[in-house]
Amino acid sequence: MVKKLLSLFLAFAKIGVLTFGGGLTMLPLLTREIVAKRKWATEEQLLDYYAVGQCTPGIIAVNTATFIGYSQAGVMGGIFATVGMVTPSLIIIIAVAAVLQQFMEYQIVASALMGIRAVVCALLMHTVITLARKSLVDIIAAMIFIIGIVLSFVFDVTPILTVIVGAVIGILINKFREARDK
Repeated sequence: MVKKLLSLFLAFAKIGVLTFGGGLTMLPLLTREIVAKRKWATEEQLLDYYAVGQCTPGIIAVNTATFIGYSQAGVMGGIFATVGMVTPSLIIIIAVAAVLQQFMEYQIVASALMGIRAVVCALLMHTVITLARKSLVDIIAAMIFIIGIVLSFVFDVTPILTVIVGAVIGILINKFREARDK
């Protein structure tokens, strides 16, 4: 059990160190490390953990690590995976905060941050496209996606309400399919 907990900590510490741009950009790293390398989840299970992590309060990366850790080793697995995910960020943020304020006035720092923001947008776009390819598997999923876009961008509905609407539509469609198949 100790070996499994250490493995969870180290795997998520590695992901935590390499995840730039927030939780949305970590999906390719999770897929590589958790699905392909360690076989702790299938790609579909990972997307489910990720989706639930997105819909629950807190940070996607931390929530997803907690779900995967719990699935592998119960409560202690969830704790070790979570601590592994946040430790690199905590250390890096403290180090950066200690020096960043002193250098913010320099044009080269402002230029570097502008470039970093642009690359983070690209990383987010990569994740969105990857997630869409794997999640929008039929016309129903595509229609729910479009409803989510309309609710979010046109009507400025809060994310939690948009998620609830998507969940309700998914449940209703599943019930309809079950009734139809009987």
